[in-house]
Amino acid sequence: MARLRLRSFTGQVVFSDDGGQHKGLSSKSSAFRAAAGGGTRAAILRDPRVAPGQLIRVLQPVVANASGRATGVLEVYLPYDAIAAQVQTDMRRTVWTLAAGLACLYLLLALVSWYTTRSLRRHAAQREHQALHDGLTGLPNREWFRATAEKAVGQGSIGEPGALVLVDLDRFKEVNDTLGHHAGDQLLRLVGHRLTESLRTDDSVARLGGDEFGLVLPQATDQSSILALLTRVREELAAEIVLDSTSLSVEASFGVAFYPQDADNVEELLKCADAAMYQGKRGAAGIVFYDSADGPLPTHSLTVHRELKLALERDELVLHYQPKVDLANGAITGVEALVRWAHPQRGLLTPAEFLPAAEQSGLIEPLTAWVIRRALRDQARWAATGIPWTVAVNVSAHNLESAAFPDAVAALLAEMGISSDRLHLEVTETALALDAKIAAQAVAALAEQGIAIAIDDFGIGYTSLFQLRSLAVAEVKIDRVFVSGVEHNDHDRAIVRSIIDLGHSLGFLVTAEGVESRSVADWLTGAGCDHAQGYYFARPQPWPDLAQRDPTPRDAFQTLHPTHWAAPERSERSST
Repeated sequence: MARLRLRSFTGQVVFSDDGGQHKGLSSKSSAFRAAAGGGTRAAILRDPRVAPGQLIRVLQPVVANASGRATGVLEVYLPYDAIAAQVQTDMRRTVWTLAAGLACLYLLLALVSWYTTRSLRRHAAQREHQALHDGLTGLPNREWFRATAEKAVGQGSIGEPGALVLVDLDRFKEVNDTLGHHAGDQLLRLVGHRLTESLRTDDSVARLGGDEFGLVLPQATDQSSILALLTRVREELAAEIVLDSTSLSVEASFGVAFYPQDADNVEELLKCADAAMYQGKRGAAGIVFYDSADGPLPTHSLTVHRELKLALERDELVLHYQPKVDLANGAITGVEALVRWAHPQRGLLTPAEFLPAAEQSGLIEPLTAWVIRRALRDQARWAATGIPWTVAVNVSAHNLESAAFPDAVAALLAEMGISSDRLHLEVTETALALDAKIAAQAVAALAEQGIAIAIDDFGIGYTSLFQLRSLAVAEVKIDRVFVSGVEHNDHDRAIVRSIIDLGHSLGFLVTAEGVESRSVADWLTGAGCDHAQGYYFARPQPWPDLAQRDPTPRDAFQTLHPTHWAAPERSERSST
């Protein structure tokens, strides 16, 4: 304690530990009056008269024990320097502690931020990789291929020519059907690896979908060097492999288009390469370079496949029907269903513009099922109006190769509640020749259900007489290439007569396709042909339009609807 004083309520010093009578504290000050009123007041001050340094002054009332009343004010001075030093020390310690804590917190937040940012970047990179790469083979996908091709074609416009190549595996569906999809997946991974390893350093390879791959070959200036490269690649692919204990060799078709020689944009180049590739599939050459002299470009199969799949989902397909006429009286006995695609941008498309892509992509099976279901539904509608027509639907080799196809047809008939004798199925000679045993089994299974089977385009395929004798068919349809020549070609007349006689001898009905004039129809009638189809009788059209026509004998029919007997253009080849 530095000093101690006792003051009266007037401020007079009653007692001082140093005996002094200092008047340093005024009785009128707020602190003194508060203490005199019973409160306690403390303040930090500096008073050299009391002690050097800082002091704490405490004013507190003095209360007598006897009366319990305040009798004065006690003034106490205590040294504060030591307390201030301790407070400052504690403050510094607190500040450093807070600073260290904040630093640790900042470091922790920095670590969290870094880890989160790295994770987000890694996730974004993975998503980008997934968006641009095929999950099965690990190769770049179609989007990456298109971007890379556009960049390469852009370089080609400034003097760096190159080539785009489409690669399609041959008979890949057989691997899936025979060994299973797991073997097909393994084969696709192996093909992707072999393509990557056999190409040059600057070349690019991508999987475009299914069993189709795309190559970007920069610095490709001539066919000879690219032919040598792709021949080596094809040989690498053809090296023997073993899948599920089965040894096989991979064969592929290559379609090549050069930029900017063949086209200066990716879309046109893909069409060129696609046309060349399918030309290779139809011929013996496995590597085909696009040649503009081969004719107009078909629609790119990948685009058609994607759009056709959506068309099936959106119900964009429609059926037109071409009547089959009894040559004896001109009456319509049945109709053949011909599919059309009401494309939202390109208008009404004929089968030739999308069926090849459906055959190659595997969409032919759902497409055929759609056609049969819709044809049966329409058949039920015209039968309800009293029209007795049967309906014929074309089926492909892919349908006959499927062991489940006969049961699928039976299920569709049961679903629609239609008798099997109201449905006819037409199969081309070419389809029967691909695998005679499997085709004969499928035809027999369908015929056992009561479905009439017709051999379409007869005379241009490879059906042997043994097959014709043993197949469970009910009708042969003479191909239009012979029918159109009966007016002026002795050989065609002889062939058509022979087919008619052969068919009748075997118990088949005989139908002539592609009849486009009255003279041909009259000649066929005289030759004993049973039925005929063609533009002379009617063009393919929706069934309600056909139903408005009177199925009376031909002369009356012609009188009622003469415009339907004109044939300014050739009949289309029948197809699903």
